[in-house]
Amino acid sequence: MDEESAAGGFWLLDGIWWVLKNIVLAFWHLGYAITHPGLWLDWSNTEAIMRVVYYGGSVEFFFVVFTTFLVIGAAGLWSNRFLWGVVRALEGFANTLGRLVAWAGLLMVIQQVVIVFMQRVFARPSISLGFGIPVEFDISWWSEELKLYNAAIVALCLTYTFVQQGHVRVDLIYSAVSFRTKRVIDMVGSVIFMMPMAVLIWMYAWFFMWRHLIVPNPSASEPLDRLMMKARALRWNVETIGFSPNGFSAYFLFKILLVVMTGLIFIHAWAFLFRSYLEWKEGPESEDKYLDKDVLDAPDTGGHQHAEI
Repeated sequence: MDEESAAGGFWLLDGIWWVLKNIVLAFWHLGYAITHPGLWLDWSNTEAIMRVVYYGGSVEFFFVVFTTFLVIGAAGLWSNRFLWGVVRALEGFANTLGRLVAWAGLLMVIQQVVIVFMQRVFARPSISLGFGIPVEFDISWWSEELKLYNAAIVALCLTYTFVQQGHVRVDLIYSAVSFRTKRVIDMVGSVIFMMPMAVLIWMYAWFFMWRHLIVPNPSASEPLDRLMMKARALRWNVETIGFSPNGFSAYFLFKILLVVMTGLIFIHAWAFLFRSYLEWKEGPESEDKYLDKDVLDAPDTGGHQHAEI
């Protein structure tokens, strides 16, 4: 029993040391990437592409991002004003992106109306847009392309909806506890649920995306040396196969949207953590402070939507 306890203690110490070591090394990794941009930005070199593929899903990249937000959080412990500025910037980015991409809904409706008229009224097999050398695709291509608008709205407006408090919260105890307890629950939820979920989806989505952009296909389990060997035979092989012969031919864009979505979730998890901490520290009077919330003519429902059980 004592041996098992000692082994468990050593395992815990090794884990803590591994995390601390990677946090320290994150500064060196970031500095090296900034001072050697040609190693990963020169995409005329296939090895640079493979470095991006490898490091985009690597422990090193995670700790660079993680340490960056740790530094921001540490600075915020010293200055609430600075941390509020970070929260406003991150939430402002989510709001701006969401409000812009939301117009894709109108574009989707207009395009669907055009498709119906061209197909049913004018009996045209294709739609051509532009002057001089127009862009022309089959009706089925434009019909399937509507999925891209829908995917963009879901992927890029997700954090906007969260900032606007438009998500559904399954409420078991949240509404019955005090203001500061709610903020503690929000902080724990951000760290325990939002961030790990975003990291796990990113690890899948990152290599899933690249497997539809280049060959030989990279794998998350392959070390950098192995990928450097594959770089000798690397070539672009962008996915252009649709579900129908004349259907939408840019399904790789959906994989890119999945990666962008998970990145936005991870970033906003930190913004939510920082806001929850500041509201916990400053008290009820700081609730929704600096929140740029869209207001409709409908009566206020009081913030978060709750699904009470």
